[in-house]
Amino acid sequence: MQEHIKNNVSVLRLESGVTQEELAAKVGVSRQTIIALEKGNYTPSILLALKIASFFKVSVEKIFTISYEK
Repeated sequence: MQEHIKNNVSVLRLESGVTQEELAAKVGVSRQTIIALEKGNYTPSILLALKIASFFKVSVEKIFTISYEK
């Protein structure tokens, strides 16, 4: 069974009207990191996950979840 981290970053970002570039600047990463994160190609550090959650004013669990696939 494989574990994957799924996230709602793009949903929250679009609902907030924030661009990938603006979010990247606010949390201290590149736009490419946000793109990879939204596509599920990048697993954030705990620090980055906390920064993103703080930016959107939600808990980390509201953004990131573990998915189990066979």
